[in-house]
Amino acid sequence: MKTSNLWHGCLRAALTVLCVAASAGMVALPQEASAKKKKIGIQLYSVMGAMQKDPAGSIKRLSDMGYNTVELVQWGGDTKVFGMAPADFKSLCDDNGVEIVSTHTGIQEDPAKEEEVMARWRQIFEIQKSCGGRYVVIPSYGVDYTEQGVQQMCEYFNRVGKLASEYGLKLGYHNHSGEFAKLKGSDKVMWEYLVEHTDPNYVFFELDVYWCSKGGKNPVDYLKKYPNRIRMLHVKDEFVIGASGDLDFEAIFDQFYANGMKDYVVEIEIPGWLREERNAAGEKLSDDEIMERMFDAAKQSAKYLAKAKFVK
Repeated sequence: MKTSNLWHGCLRAALTVLCVAASAGMVALPQEASAKKKKIGIQLYSVMGAMQKDPAGSIKRLSDMGYNTVELVQWGGDTKVFGMAPADFKSLCDDNGVEIVSTHTGIQEDPAKEEEVMARWRQIFEIQKSCGGRYVVIPSYGVDYTEQGVQQMCEYFNRVGKLASEYGLKLGYHNHSGEFAKLKGSDKVMWEYLVEHTDPNYVFFELDVYWCSKGGKNPVDYLKKYPNRIRMLHVKDEFVIGASGDLDFEAIFDQFYANGMKDYVVEIEIPGWLREERNAAGEKLSDDEIMERMFDAAKQSAKYLAKAKFVK
């Protein structure tokens, strides 16, 4: 009788341990899946028309596709974020599990109105800080492409970048293809000049890999040459990411991660051929129809990046 009781007691104890272990395993699985969820970002300019009309619906659609990081657009220092108060837009993103990492905005230097320009920058930095972002990126800048002109541009970026640092932010610059041409009357490549004549404490670079390639340069070479200056990537292709086969995204991501960086966003621009495409009625696509095609391209791009083993 004593032996039987002892046996049953041991059996109950063993089953209890197994149940606890199984329960712990069941609880851990969702946490592990969440921890392994990839970071996939998008520049909201990709669906700009939809964002302006329906920011809430657009953010939800992008979130459902797998995008969990976004870069904003505030052209000219707009104090609203797609027509919404910054705090309200942040709440919208938070509700959809989306992090705001950066914003694109540009304010041209005006030496005659230095205080006014800097006041506008302060306003932008306040907004981005309240949105929880880390970066403010100048998407383009008017310059005469002489060494003197670009040097003045560098000095302006240094001043604005130093101001950004007071808010705990980094100022960045986003390239197109023109920056990879040589400066007028010089053998110096403009983009390289910008990197080498801006203060690394205050200015970083968001490398648009597509435009870099179109400018005749290899993005991986620049990632190797300036590993600490390129803190963000614009991942872009002819339309859907990875579809053209023209860019070696695996090599780009591998080097970017090797540099210790992680922040990137997809950007999809409306191609010229899409604006000329006709619908079933034989008419050019409406703005809403074009946006639907852009959302489809964004969905396919997110799938490509989610499946790519080289994307973390």
